[in-house]
Amino acid sequence: MNFNEERQLESTYVMGTYARKPVELVRGRGMRVEDAEGRTYLDFVSGVGAVSLGHCHPALVEAVSAQARKLVHVSNYYYIEHRGEVAHAVSDLLNTCTPENERRPWRSFFANSGAEANECAFKLARLHAKKLAGASAKAAGSDAAAVRAAEAAAPRLIVTLDASFHGRTLATLAATAQPAKQEAFQPLPDGFVRTPLNDVAALEELFVRQGDAICAMVVECVQGESGVHPCTAEFLQTARRLTDQAGALLVCDEIQCGMYRCGTYPFGFQHFGIVPDVVTIAKGIASGFPMGMCAARAETADSFEPGDHGSTFGGSCLAVAAAEATVKALADEDVASNAREVGVYLRTCLASLPQVTEVRGLGLMVAADLDKGFDAFGVVARGLDAGLLLNATGPHTLRFLPPLVCSEADVDALIERLRTLFVAEKGIAH
Repeated sequence: MNFNEERQLESTYVMGTYARKPVELVRGRGMRVEDAEGRTYLDFVSGVGAVSLGHCHPALVEAVSAQARKLVHVSNYYYIEHRGEVAHAVSDLLNTCTPENERRPWRSFFANSGAEANECAFKLARLHAKKLAGASAKAAGSDAAAVRAAEAAAPRLIVTLDASFHGRTLATLAATAQPAKQEAFQPLPDGFVRTPLNDVAALEELFVRQGDAICAMVVECVQGESGVHPCTAEFLQTARRLTDQAGALLVCDEIQCGMYRCGTYPFGFQHFGIVPDVVTIAKGIASGFPMGMCAARAETADSFEPGDHGSTFGGSCLAVAAAEATVKALADEDVASNAREVGVYLRTCLASLPQVTEVRGLGLMVAADLDKGFDAFGVVARGLDAGLLLNATGPHTLRFLPPLVCSEADVDALIERLRTLFVAEKGIAH
């Protein structure tokens, strides 16, 4: 079946929730993908930051193939191979910056996506607050009715940040503080309140006014979907202090910025000198295979009991095999160093382009703002003809999320092609 036939089938039978680019990708290896016509592209999107090892990494292919020959799915009623190993490995990664004598296990719930991981975190935060309130009432000698009343009055408000992005389910959309994305789907679940990114005074004032009602604050240490905007260390450390004082949980959404995407350390929060109570993970954890995780400290995770949460496919045989292979390969190939070093090179090269007005990011999570005369979406569209897969988060912002195996030679090829694209952009002075 040719590309036009595939395109017609999708237009007839697939919901139109995506404005797809006019290309059908059929195979890939490392940084490169190939379309149905045999044209190759350098991939600076990597499945929106998911293909961390690059396309068709041998370790991932072998792990998934071997598992598919043995067992594909049996449900979470049973133990399976690899799940405990992956949870243990992720716990160790989360403890990377914690002094050895202070390290404690993190416990994980396995989901299929970032949105599901965040849904789990929201449920856990509210249930944890309820159980703390009940336990406090019991310790004070309250009767059963008073305990139930205390639980019903437990904090349930979750603080999120302006321009954040946490998913497209109703609850995660409610947490996504972008009114343009929310308007069509009102009424959304309540219980979320927003505050500006990196505004310490506004955050402190919010906790003064509503601290008693707050059960959690959720942050992306580097906001991805809004155009790669890092939090400041001061802001995140203030969030940690205020949530501690309020008895609330600090949740770090590491779905895009985690799994070495920021370089140096496994997770974004580890670059800012904080330790959260809950961490949500997806995208790069299984290098493109659908996988999500919600990890929490034991004292928080223990608020869940059997039946409180679940997933048919979360932590399936195939998913955990893919995740185990990915986590091992990320460590064995020292992608942290590569992401850090090539990320610096990418930002330096982008900043050298006269059409670029600002460059932001950490590691291989980078954005470049273009001069007002440039249309970032137009650059993305014309990038296909130049053999580039690119992404724009706004009219003047390009976002770069290449596989973590991206090399300086790949960056050189990107920059050379961008120069040509910029010159060709309509209305740009040569």
